[in-house]
Amino acid sequence: MNRGIFLTVAACLGFMALILALFLSRFYTPRELTLDEYKTLGAYFIDPPRQLAEFQLMDDSGDIFLPDQFKDKWNILFFGFTYCPDICPLTMKQMSDVRQSLGENSEKIRFFLVSVDPDRDKPENLRIYLDNFDTEFKGLTGEIDQIYRFSTQVNAPFFPVVNNPDPNYTVDHSGSLVLISPEANYAGFFRAPHDTNKITKALASLLN
Repeated sequence: MNRGIFLTVAACLGFMALILALFLSRFYTPRELTLDEYKTLGAYFIDPPRQLAEFQLMDDSGDIFLPDQFKDKWNILFFGFTYCPDICPLTMKQMSDVRQSLGENSEKIRFFLVSVDPDRDKPENLRIYLDNFDTEFKGLTGEIDQIYRFSTQVNAPFFPVVNNPDPNYTVDHSGSLVLISPEANYAGFFRAPHDTNKITKALASLLN
């Protein structure tokens, strides 16, 4: 084959391969959803995102946790407690399913359980509880006033229980999933009840 013809054919094939790759990338990459589309999936965003006031919590290793440690990745938080008999284990299982469904995108987001029952939820208890759902999940606990201060900033209210003599007491709390941005700002929330497929679709758009 004439060298000139060969180079022309090779260039055309290379160009066609590039066009095909761009088409497939556009086809398979989830597009950015509109705010209205996010709402149909139960996701509501704060515009503009709110900067978090200072607080100090403790992670499931017993180390101090500050707001700046939310930076560099998206974060999804659930405010609950390990003795919760119903909504908490259900929501944690849903979060685990979402993380698995995200595939490689799961590396771009952290999942947290923030305890609203620090009297019983010590760091070591949190770690054991979380490992039942996903070893990558992170837990936060601490002083009740610090937890309450944080929860009110992100519209995840609960009714604090302190020094209750009944070992089987429960804690009323929000069922929402809170979104903290990679800039460590309160960005929005997923309203309960939760649908695993809808949350996965919303996060896939957010993370791409």
